Amino acid sequence: VSSLIPAGGRVMTADNRRLDGMAPDVPHQGIVAMAEEKQAQLEFDELLDLITDDTLILILDGVTDPRNFGACLRVADAAGVQCVLVPRDRSAHMSPAALKAAAGAAETVPVVTVTNLAASIVELRDAGVIVVGTAGEATKSIYEFDQKKAFAWVLGAEGDAIPMAGAVESLNVSVASGICLYESVRQRTGGKLK
Repeated sequence: VSSLIPAGGRVMTADNRRLDGMAPDVPHQGIVAMAEEKQAQLEFDELLDLITDDTLILILDGVTDPRNFGACLRVADAAGVQCVLVPRDRSAHMSPAALKAAAGAAETVPVVTVTNLAASIVELRDAGVIVVGTAGEATKSIYEFDQKKAFAWVLGAEGDAIPMAGAVESLNVSVASGICLYESVRQRTGGKLK
């Protein structure tokens, strides 16, 4: 174990009660590591400067559950998104539960937090990004958009833009994110991941 600890780190033995106190929001499974938060950082103005035809962004509106937020980060990392954009209010942020669900993606996918999501979406559009949201009143499915240029998905409340063959009316937002993002990946790569 000591060979896995970075310089300056130390291993301590602790009982379950102490571990519960150190990690009250998540099941610790018998081990807790304390470290400084390391999250990929990107400011909105920097994002606007980095937009190219390859840009793929996930915008989460109103995703307040930290486990869903973390799972969305994990899907975003797998699909190769440039960043995840979230509003400052009405949104989950990094927490132990979100970090656990992200399974490392919080360190690789920048999360851009904005004060006014609607204004930020307008700026993305002005910068050449096609922004498409899933909504109950959708008239097109996710397969009817050309996603080969700069593109952003807006997800929050799942919607009818994803064709559903079964009896359920909606999907968990992280599942919906995966379906939407991988349609973008499919279109951009001809179905072959890099």
